[in-house]
Amino acid sequence: MSSTTPEIVFAGTDGGALTELDEYEKVGGLQALRRARAMTPDEIVAELNASNLRGRGGAFFPTGRKWSFIPKPDQNPRPHYLVVNADESEPGTFKDREIMLRVPFRFLEGCLIAARAIESTHVFVYIRGEYEREWEILVSALEQLRAAKHLGDVTLVLHRGAGAYICGEETALLESLEGYRGQPRTKPPFPAIAGLYASPTAVNNVESITTVPPIIEMGGTEYATLGVQDSTGTRVFSLSGNVERPGNYELPHGFPLKDLIYEVGGGIADGRTLKAVIPGGSSTPILTAAEAEKVTLDFDSLSQAGTAIGSAAVIVLDDRCCMVQLGVRVSQFYEHESCGKCTPCRVGTRWLTQILKKIESGDGTHADLDLLLDVGERINGTCLCPLGDSDAIAVASYVAKFREEFLQHVEEAGCPFHGTSSLDGIVAPTDVHEAHVGPAEIRRPLEVVA
Repeated sequence: MSSTTPEIVFAGTDGGALTELDEYEKVGGLQALRRARAMTPDEIVAELNASNLRGRGGAFFPTGRKWSFIPKPDQNPRPHYLVVNADESEPGTFKDREIMLRVPFRFLEGCLIAARAIESTHVFVYIRGEYEREWEILVSALEQLRAAKHLGDVTLVLHRGAGAYICGEETALLESLEGYRGQPRTKPPFPAIAGLYASPTAVNNVESITTVPPIIEMGGTEYATLGVQDSTGTRVFSLSGNVERPGNYELPHGFPLKDLIYEVGGGIADGRTLKAVIPGGSSTPILTAAEAEKVTLDFDSLSQAGTAIGSAAVIVLDDRCCMVQLGVRVSQFYEHESCGKCTPCRVGTRWLTQILKKIESGDGTHADLDLLLDVGERINGTCLCPLGDSDAIAVASYVAKFREEFLQHVEEAGCPFHGTSSLDGIVAPTDVHEAHVGPAEIRRPLEVVA
């Protein structure tokens, strides 16, 4: 498939950024908003359904259908809310931040169109707290829209999160937005019925919302001609790892994974060979090099290969990567980010990490390898949210695809890479305190200040 499909999300940027309102309007900005305001909410939803736009945050649920679940004001008179998830904490994912940096007005225009579609006048953008520059750009764009009186009757609030991965889960995000500890809610009820402040709420991803204005402008049917069936349109792929040219690339769905790595990304860095690829962020099952050569970047192809497109974060791993170390790092991440609300995740992620560390250190046995998989099976499907499942599924895929490497650790009583793995020295959050090499703490007696 050709990569010459026109840009949708980054259209009009010419490789740069559109951070001034007049610049954005010169390339056709806000035309979709004007068109949408002349349409009924049902007509907007119909265009989204015709486009078959599916969520870009990881779940890949049809956006128009999600909006159609929101009851009409006469069915539920409580305020309706649009909440945009700009937390973006999935390892390997960095597309939303570039969208907010380069096309903030297209993103905010999408928020206003989506608000009209669900008949809401209240929009909250929950942005990752560490995104300082992105926050500043959005604040500036919002002030420009407000000064030009383009917001209409919509109140748009930018809310900064406090740096918790769990708040990427929609109900935990809502809890955090309400001022509570970010922990998942039991479902049902689902957010469409009882979300923010127990009111009807649509929760969407930044890229999903930013794709809405181009769909309204070109028409849903036209947008559906891009990409492939069931995975329409373009996608911003975050390419990282052992590749020559990492970065964000907007490409049509159905683009061959091998072409993204070798043609777009310039091939494997340092002349190494490809070993594996994580195709959709750390929570998705891994692909071997042979599998990566065959798949295309769309829902169906990756599902048939036993993995998922997820957040479209493609992590490339070369032949220096120790798969047991990869398992340790990934499991440490999920252990660290578990909110602790449900036992299988709170206990299970820690247990997985401990077993993986034992195998990596050369102290593991064949029984430990069996126990690792057994613990994962007991986590999977028993948690309130997908966090624990993500750890279990990812680790199980490493064992399934690279079992011989795990067996080498057991039978050779140590890592076969002998300190040459590309993951050596990479410190996970749970080990930060052990890696601290700064000056020792100066201990002084307590002082009483009068």
